[in-house]
Amino acid sequence: MRRRNTNYRQKSRTRINESIRVKEVRLIDSSGENVGVVPIEEALEKAREAELDLIEISPQAKPPVAKIMEYGKFRYDEQKKEKEQRAKAHKTETKNIQVKLNTGEHDLKLKAKRASEWLEEGHRVKFDLFLIGRAKYMKKDFLEERMQRMLRLVSVDYKVADGPKKSPKGMTMILERAN
Repeated sequence: MRRRNTNYRQKSRTRINESIRVKEVRLIDSSGENVGVVPIEEALEKAREAELDLIEISPQAKPPVAKIMEYGKFRYDEQKKEKEQRAKAHKTETKNIQVKLNTGEHDLKLKAKRASEWLEEGHRVKFDLFLIGRAKYMKKDFLEERMQRMLRLVSVDYKVADGPKKSPKGMTMILERAN
C-alpha cells in the first residue's frame, strides 16, 4: 500500500491548541517572554487562562516552539511577511526588441533607450534583426555590422549572453547587464 505525501499540507498549515501533538514545547508567553520547556498540557492551560491560542511557531525545533497569542493576529502577520517577500522577489524576463535592416537612426535610438531601461531593471534583452525576402541570404558580416550599429546606442554596460546567430526570422542576439 502506498503512502500519500502529505508534507505539502503540513508546511502550509500551522497547528494550534489541541492539534499540537507533542509531549512538551518551548513556550513563549503573550508578552514575548521565554517561559522555557513545559509539558503541552501546562502550555494549553496557560493559553486558556489568557483567553488566547497556543500556536506552534517552529515545529522543526527540538522541542517545538509554541507561542501564546491570538491566531488571527498571527495569520495577519504571516500574510504580511509573505506579501513583502513576494514584492522583494524580482523575476527576470527576456524582453524583445525587433528592428529591420533599414530602420531609421531615430527609431534605433528609441529602441536602444528602451533596451537600456530594461537592462537597468535586470532583465535580459533579446535583440532581433528581422530580415525579409532576399535579405535573409546577405553576408553574415554585413548583418552583424547592422546589429552593432544598434548596440553602440545602448547606454548601459552589457554583456552578450548569446552571440549573434541565425534565426528563422533573421539574426538574434541576447544581452544581459554586466555586473
